[in-house]
Amino acid sequence: MNKIFLIIQREYLIRVKKKSFIIMTILGPVLMASLMILPAFLADWSEATHKNVAVLDETGWYYEKFKDQDNISFYHVHNDLETDKEKALYEKGHLLLYIPKTELSIPVYAELFSNGQSGLNLTTYIKSVMKREAENKKLLASGINPDVIKSSKVSIKLSNIRVEEGGIEKKSNTEVEVGLGIFGGIMIYFFIFMFGVQVLKGVMEEKQNRIVEIILASVKPFQLMMGKIIGIAMVGLTQFLLWIILTAVFLIAFQSGIFGGSSDTLDIISSQSQISDLAVGTTTGVNDPFTMATEIISGINFKIMIFSFLFYFLGGYLLYSSFFAAIGGAVDQDADTQQFMLPVSIPLIFSVAMSGVIVNQPDSAMSFWLSMIPLTSPITMMIRIPFGVPIWEIAVSMSLLVVGFLISTWMAGKIYRTGILMYGQKVNYAIMWKWLRH
Repeated sequence: MNKIFLIIQREYLIRVKKKSFIIMTILGPVLMASLMILPAFLADWSEATHKNVAVLDETGWYYEKFKDQDNISFYHVHNDLETDKEKALYEKGHLLLYIPKTELSIPVYAELFSNGQSGLNLTTYIKSVMKREAENKKLLASGINPDVIKSSKVSIKLSNIRVEEGGIEKKSNTEVEVGLGIFGGIMIYFFIFMFGVQVLKGVMEEKQNRIVEIILASVKPFQLMMGKIIGIAMVGLTQFLLWIILTAVFLIAFQSGIFGGSSDTLDIISSQSQISDLAVGTTTGVNDPFTMATEIISGINFKIMIFSFLFYFLGGYLLYSSFFAAIGGAVDQDADTQQFMLPVSIPLIFSVAMSGVIVNQPDSAMSFWLSMIPLTSPITMMIRIPFGVPIWEIAVSMSLLVVGFLISTWMAGKIYRTGILMYGQKVNYAIMWKWLRH
């Protein structure tokens, strides 16, 4: 056991001292924080560009219908097209909206002249105003009051209430559950591959450099394999926890104004977080967004989610890294790993590919069994958990994952023990099966 601990210590210290680890540990949180902060900066910056739009309406239908917006101002002109275009575009640097007169049809065509890009917000607003006015005119021509049509429109509000054991009712939000599930599954998929491949590369480097022959003079092959797997797992956990802490620090520092976050930008972040924090009021019928968000958050068991994420990350990593270690010990060249990597990766890829089906039918028989099979459970169960999975299912899934890890480690250990000292031999599935049987 002391030898395994020494190998774990060696693998851990070697990797955390690398420049690549330090750079990625800092760069990762910066990128994650930027994904939250940058949209607010861009939104704030884009709103700073004020646009003036001259409106030449030959029909008279849309006179004073275009109202000034936060960063858009409208004013009407009454000359001919060429004169107003020359004055607006070239003398003032403004935009020109031209609505030509029609003789027999409703004016639904317009031209927007500008020296640069007009922007999606502007074009969308113009089309919405023209569409509304044209529809109102058509309704009035048919003898229908547009106000009656407007008053007849209703907004359906649907609250999802999950009834748990004991009759406990909790509000839920499908969009949030889907987002949390997919995010958790993808993160586990990413970490399993990222750190599992490190195990494979580490084993291959030692085998190619013949360092492994010296190491095996002091430790058993199984001890070396387990030390590598656990050591790199600790590196992964360290980096993951540092990412969480540093991301939170960067966000708090920005919101405190250390990085010059303006109040306007902070307001934008706040409004964006409220919108993404679960479609406030549009799907639940609750007027108070904070009450609605609190109810939805209370319906998600974050303790189980966090514990499950850490468990399935470690369990999935340990399961697959044992396979990666066996592959690294069996082959000599990087090119030879491809034929073995694909079959090992298929269950993980399949789990991600089926995520769309799982979020639509989290309680189906297929979703249940995919969350029980050790090769697919790390991703599938993490996708299902936000929807509310019985504790006994999670317990069974975790137990099967532990059993799967023990079996995979035993199998990988037999292949690793023989293959780690084999050089120059072209390895195939038949040879690996032979090693496994002995």
